[in-house]
Amino acid sequence: MTITENRKPIPAIPAGTLVLITGATGFTGQVLTRKLCGLGLSVRAIARASSNISPLEDLDIEWIRGDVFDSETVKNAVKDVEYIFHVAAAYRDPGISDLDYRNVHVESTKLLAQEASKLENFKRFVHTSTVGVHGHIENPPIDEEGPFNPGDIYQVTKVEAENWLHGFAEEHGLPYTVIRPAAIYGPGDKRLLKVFKMASKPVFLLLGSGKCLYHLIHVDDLTNVMILAATHPEAARQAFIVGSPEAVTLENMGRIIAEKLGVKHRILRLPVWPFFVMGDICEFICKPLGISPPIYRRRVAFFTKDRSFNTKKLRERLGYKCKYTDEEGLAATAKWYRDKGWL
Repeated sequence: MTITENRKPIPAIPAGTLVLITGATGFTGQVLTRKLCGLGLSVRAIARASSNISPLEDLDIEWIRGDVFDSETVKNAVKDVEYIFHVAAAYRDPGISDLDYRNVHVESTKLLAQEASKLENFKRFVHTSTVGVHGHIENPPIDEEGPFNPGDIYQVTKVEAENWLHGFAEEHGLPYTVIRPAAIYGPGDKRLLKVFKMASKPVFLLLGSGKCLYHLIHVDDLTNVMILAATHPEAARQAFIVGSPEAVTLENMGRIIAEKLGVKHRILRLPVWPFFVMGDICEFICKPLGISPPIYRRRVAFFTKDRSFNTKKLRERLGYKCKYTDEEGLAATAKWYRDKGWL
């Protein structure tokens, strides 16, 4: 199979090539793993002993069970591979410690890159970062050259991993590409499901008076770009923000979802500051008890931040055109949720 960009065909990874993926059991990882197997590649994946691999049990995958930040696990997993897709991430959860974030994001990247640099036939390290490294965008949109402005430990450790990788690769000649996905969505996603649930109600609640720009990328498009970046000569030693051509407001997201579901809702905007106060109180009480707070500052801040990026580098350098518009993708995902009984 050959992935084609606008100007010329870009060779695919040859069938039978041994590739390694981390984070294979996650939302994006499952989609990417199925595509890699569908290309006829020999797929090896690292998964924790506690990870549920049953959704991928129909595929021929060599599983390496262990932590992605364990040196022996990584050493065994990287042996003889030609490509690495580093997708593993510690997603935001009150029960995850700062050390967990640093291990999964930073230490794993170091171990994987160091082992890959020893391989004679290694072709490319595709590293998954996040647009979150740029934090809140004061003057949107910005591109890949925009400043890093991480706002929490998740973003801080993603920045650390990226900065380390750029330096290490330059010093050791490691072929690599950094992918910074926008907000990932699509059938099966649970992180943005709450927005779909909000939009399916008679009242769509928004906090504050800002636009709340949100930049999306359908998981199908994201994984296509990851595979394209593994072989495209223009992707070498580059970082790419992977998102739709433009951001969408949260209000418009709600409208698209509601229309697909046949729901008529009205927008209700409330002042944001009381919710920040409530979030701080909930975190203060719940965190020492190990309880997930019903409301917390980061979730409230979601309504006050703009995430809008210039994604022309993706189109101009890689020639990639998204298969899904935001409207098409959101509508299809809403239908999938409804059909599965999630809404």
